[in-house]
Amino acid sequence: MNDPAELPATAQPSPAPVANQSLGWPWFILQAATVALVYVIGSTLPVLPAVVRAVLDNAGEPELTSPVVAATAILGMAMALGTCWLWLRSERRVGAVFQLAAPASWSSTLAWAALTTGGVLAIFTGGGALVQAMGLPSPDPSFVLDFVTESPAMFVLWVVGVAWLAAGLGEELLFRGFLMDRLERLAGLRGRMWLVLLVQALLFGTLHGYQGLGGILVTGAVGLLLGWVRVIQRGNLWAVVLAHAAVDTISMSLAYAGVSG
Repeated sequence: MNDPAELPATAQPSPAPVANQSLGWPWFILQAATVALVYVIGSTLPVLPAVVRAVLDNAGEPELTSPVVAATAILGMAMALGTCWLWLRSERRVGAVFQLAAPASWSSTLAWAALTTGGVLAIFTGGGALVQAMGLPSPDPSFVLDFVTESPAMFVLWVVGVAWLAAGLGEELLFRGFLMDRLERLAGLRGRMWLVLLVQALLFGTLHGYQGLGGILVTGAVGLLLGWVRVIQRGNLWAVVLAHAAVDTISMSLAYAGVSG
């Protein structure tokens, strides 16, 4: 029999990932604040040269070009997601939260994505009319769409870089992935999915404040639908990613078609 001292040491198992343990408010606030701060920094970096030029030339408002504005969305989201990834990696929960593995059924996922796309478009159509009836300004995305329709090259940049990557993929990883996972574990919200859905929808709507109060309300309703679909999909994000990207692509395409005739 071999001497036990000569036997190879048994490999120590890796620490188990952090389960759905309760998350305290101080820890949540720290995580949310760092993600928000990094997002703001990333969004600001592309416009700094224009701001500096405006100050040096005493020109007032900086002149922002379409590529620069697109870069603010892309870089800000990329840096924010990088920060989320670092937090999740420290908990060994990257895969559990950023659920982009192949779903059990692609046909079901695509069907849900199509239904969600239709639902979001219906919310934008009906919600815009409703906020106007309430005496509020309807959502105004013209600030963005003016840049999208500037040229064919800018249209491609915005669809691929913003609609597909920063918004479709990025916002869903951030809000329906990272944020909802944090809220589901947060003391006081744990076990109250309806409240988790409302809070993430409110924060999602606030991110679209450039569309005015009406835009916040309508996109908040969109966030509520996307959050519910994420729950139905048991955390898998493909349905909401595809739906979000499809809606933004449709909106940008219609705007571009309207300008180009």
